[in-house]
Amino acid sequence: MQETLDRFDQALLRALQRNGALTNADLAETVGLSASQCSRRRARLEAEGVILGYHAQLNAVAIGHNIRAFVRVNLRSHSKEGARDFDRLVTTNPLIVEAVSVSGDADYVLSVACDTLETFAAFIHETLLPHDNIAQVRSELVLRDQKKRHG
Repeated sequence: MQETLDRFDQALLRALQRNGALTNADLAETVGLSASQCSRRRARLEAEGVILGYHAQLNAVAIGHNIRAFVRVNLRSHSKEGARDFDRLVTTNPLIVEAVSVSGDADYVLSVACDTLETFAAFIHETLLPHDNIAQVRSELVLRDQKKRHG
């Protein structure tokens, strides 16, 4: 798929991780290449799937996400149909901001964000627990961010 990333690619990626809105001129100054070389490298890294996208980092509380939690889920069945049902729940529910399949004592870990504890409780009791293919749900509320690293 991709060639080995050279030091310029690595510097470009580090700079974009710090600030995805950098222009090619800004990158050129940071990386030590011309703007056109940075543009070509960025386009190649995007085409190769090294750069998947650009995102704004938002303040969760400022946009009404006062409650954040991690929810560990165990499924009853790992059949194709059961997996599709769970996938449909995950992809269509706006409170679930991230879902990962994990090893260990859970099948999935969901990152959930919502406005109030009541909304979170309703999500657990009215969405997850009644779901036919969910056997067990365990949740932890986020008390504070200890460390956040993007990139």
